[in-house]
Amino acid sequence: MKTFEKRVLEIVKQIPSGKVTTYGLIAEAAGNRSGARMVGWILNRQKFNREIPAHRVVNRHGRLTGKWHFETPSLMQKLLEAEGISVINDQVVNWEKYLWKPSFKF
Repeated sequence: MKTFEKRVLEIVKQIPSGKVTTYGLIAEAAGNRSGARMVGWILNRQKFNREIPAHRVVNRHGRLTGKWHFETPSLMQKLLEAEGISVINDQVVNWEKYLWKPSFKF
């Protein structure tokens, strides 16, 4: 059986370019509905791993709450904008349009 951390990382790797998802949706798909903060801690440990597109994970309101865990606070926004996602005041514009929901659960 895979650990929660491994399941989280597998899910994050599957987020398509140009899409975002939430800490809570990842936690639920990974088998821990109340583990949204744990997802954030796991992603924070991966901050220099470019194989993990952590910039595509936002809070449940589409806000860039994880931006402080990147090399610079503006990097998360720059990476999202490079994928065609508009961000204003640390908020993904029309974020529901870009929302990706994991289609499986562990």
